[in-house]
Amino acid sequence: MELESDRTIVISRKFNAPARIVFDAWTRADLVKRWWAPKALCVTMVSCEADVRVGGAYRYVLRNPDGSEAAFSGQYTEITPPSRLVYTQVFEPMADAGSVIITVTFDEREGKTHLVSREQYPSKEVREAVLASGMEHGMRATMDQLDALVSSADLG
Repeated sequence: MELESDRTIVISRKFNAPARIVFDAWTRADLVKRWWAPKALCVTMVSCEADVRVGGAYRYVLRNPDGSEAAFSGQYTEITPPSRLVYTQVFEPMADAGSVIITVTFDEREGKTHLVSREQYPSKEVREAVLASGMEHGMRATMDQLDALVSSADLG
């Protein structure tokens, strides 16, 4: 994870799987359900919907260990399978903070995929609040789960 500017977080990770598999795991609701909630933090996914097309929407609802729920939602603005995805994201409990623009690239080399997710926050204050929330710990857990999923033969 890198803090590229006062409004941007860049997350990069190499996966031992072809780009089409990593792209599918990032976009297919049935696969997203299997990795997006950080199990190490006892968070579960209650609902996962994704209409993956330009202008289509997604909504992921997570349940925290205390029973509270929080949703992330947004719209897809650019889809170029399996190499690029651009979408917005709103953390619904703090919707007034605005939306994040996320650009994900999937660069395949020799059967492995180098993923880069660039998150552009509406302000420095919003980015700082996200970092202060423990986002990095949860993100690392979900990236490990995604790595385990795409490395397995169990993608359905």
